Amino acid sequence: MRLLNETVRAHMSARERALRGPGLAIQSVPQSSNHALHAASPASVTAPPLSALGLACERGSRRLFSDLAFELHAGEMLWVRGRNGRGKTSLLRLVAGLGSAARGQLLFDGAARPAQRRVVYIGHANALKEDASVLESLAFLLRIHGGRDDAAALSAALAHWGLLAQQHALVRTLSQGQRRRVALARLVVERQPALWALDEPFDALDANGIDCLNDLLGAHLQRGGSVLITGHQAVLAAGLPRRELDLDDCAA
Repeated sequence: MRLLNETVRAHMSARERALRGPGLAIQSVPQSSNHALHAASPASVTAPPLSALGLACERGSRRLFSDLAFELHAGEMLWVRGRNGRGKTSLLRLVAGLGSAARGQLLFDGAARPAQRRVVYIGHANALKEDASVLESLAFLLRIHGGRDDAAALSAALAHWGLLAQQHALVRTLSQGQRRRVALARLVVERQPALWALDEPFDALDANGIDCLNDLLGAHLQRGGSVLITGHQAVLAAGLPRRELDLDDCAA
């Protein structure tokens, strides 16, 4: 038993060092006692939806950040901060599978690739076709990302964002705020506790649009979803729980 306890302590110390990393800028996750570890079976230990271990990212020949380590748990929102060019968008693109890390590892529910959990990525660009209608654009976004695109889902999404009256309008006739609403409308039909990676989602939204997005974020966290988000924290509703990850502390 003494040898087993020493082995567990050594394993936890190594794991704690890997998760903490020199660049960690968020509060570390408390570790369980040895007694609790002995009592729990391997099947009862649930890996977080997203974790990073010693992650480094490069753009061209420039290192953006190094030794990044964090965990994002179910029902949590992590607000990614940092100066311009620090790698906030690049981090979200890594999570979405649109890039490769220079070093380190991203784990999804403890696995190298997302298996069952959906990863919903909305980038800074709205990715809308100028000559398509609002309805056509939303249906296309839902279809290519595996979401529901039936009439009921489309109507509910457009109604949430106040876009029913503009459903047949061409995208090129919309304001920037309306375009952002169309891009974000696919979040309305999400009902799974997925991992959302949202890059500057509040950009161009007016006060009503900010409230609409905050309502979606709150509902998603309540159902056990996770959110990795960039942008201005001031527009997040006061009641939304969030932690901060400052990439300036992980500068290469």
